[in-house]
Amino acid sequence: MATFEILSPANRSDRQRQLLETRDIPPSLGSHKEAAKYYIPNRELVDAINVALTVGAPLLLTGEPGTGKTQVAHYLAWYFGIQLYPLFVRSTTTAEDLLYRFDAIAYLQAAQDPQRQGKGILKQEFIQKGPLWLAYDDKRASVVLLDEIDKAPRDFPNDLLNILDQHTFTVGETGEVVGRGERPPPVVVITSNSERRLPEPFLRRCIFHHIEFNEELIRQAVAARVGDFPNLDPQVQDIAIQRFLELRSRDIRKKPATAELLVWLAILSASGQANARRLRDASLDQLPFLNALIKDRGDVQTLR
Repeated sequence: MATFEILSPANRSDRQRQLLETRDIPPSLGSHKEAAKYYIPNRELVDAINVALTVGAPLLLTGEPGTGKTQVAHYLAWYFGIQLYPLFVRSTTTAEDLLYRFDAIAYLQAAQDPQRQGKGILKQEFIQKGPLWLAYDDKRASVVLLDEIDKAPRDFPNDLLNILDQHTFTVGETGEVVGRGERPPPVVVITSNSERRLPEPFLRRCIFHHIEFNEELIRQAVAARVGDFPNLDPQVQDIAIQRFLELRSRDIRKKPATAELLVWLAILSASGQANARRLRDASLDQLPFLNALIKDRGDVQTLR
């Protein structure tokens, strides 16, 4: 485990930099792509995926943050050996972001550039293809991810209805018609943290699955990623899971999820300081490396 200490200038050396540069961070932490091979969907999720694949409908996944919704898209890309085209939704995202972006400012600047006068300026030069267009261009099957759709403006889901139903759209600036042709549509995975209800017409076009956060889910995740914490014996690992569940049962605002648990176990393993008795007997506010689990100041006060 990388260590940081307060040193005087006289004691500072290259060793500190070397420790920083040689940190052995598990590759699956912080990388959906690397973690995809360890993902284990349950039977209900497998059924939902198969239904979505059979009818070519978007797969809508809901559940609290940290339950692995985004990971499903990466898992499908890994499982089938195909490309993933993601769109990470924000409060300013529009349907056009899924299709393409036209740089109108660059186009106007080019039109006013004396060096380009008379050379012909094509609007196609200023179009950047979005995830869905890239998926249509891909000669192989692919996965398109719309992550956290509930963050988008209210009209965003309705604007996608015809596009995801017919899988064709027209580029307004050029008149070009883009679509999937005769091929099956790409696999579309949509995630939502259920922060607000999605429109009924949109829901009707999706195959729905809710990922429930429970003990079975986290134990499967831990078992699949056990290689990330090699120095944690099974007893300590089991006690850590029990304390994690106890922590979640408390009345705190930001409950830690699977992602935080996996990071915490990796830290306990790397530190070499975890032992069953200390982990079992510590009060919740004195759990080692609690800052990997609790991310809210008020929650820290609640535990105390």
